[in-house]
Order: sequence, then structure tokens, then C-alpha cells
Amino acid sequence: MRALERHYQAAELAELWGMSPKLVRRIFADQPGVLKIDRPELLHKRGYCTLYIPESVVLSVHQSLSQSGTGRIKEGAYRCHF
Repeated sequence: MRALERHYQAAELAELWGMSPKLVRRIFADQPGVLKIDRPELLHKRGYCTLYIPESVVLSVHQSLSQSGTGRIKEGAYRCHF
């Protein structure tokens, strides 16, 4: 992973891959190399976790999904700890 490589947000990848942003977040939440920016919950505002996904991780996951034969994501295979 290069420090200055392109990073994607979940909504960008969702549009490119034809998936929901929620599913993209579930897929990439626990991938090594993904930057997670946590904003804790405050008194009247809910917390947020923003993912910045490096292009190298995107390519690796895409290749992994493509080689699985079906290109489908197994339910429960990816967990999000938000």
C-alpha cells in the first residue's frame, strides 16, 4: 500500500460496483489497510465511522470475490463492528 494511493469511500464503491453503501461497509470494515475515522456519539448526535478504502485493498477484495466462483458474498462472512 502506498501512502498517496487513491482512497475510496463506501458510497463511491457502491456506485461503481452496483451495491448498497451498507454492504460495501460490511465487506471492507475488517480489511487490513482500511482507514477508519471514528466520531464518537455525543449528547444529541449519533456516532459515525467513516471508511477510507485504499485502491490496493479494493483490487484485492475484488479479485478475491471474482475467484470465489460465484462472485457472491456469503452471508455472515463479513462483520461490521460499528
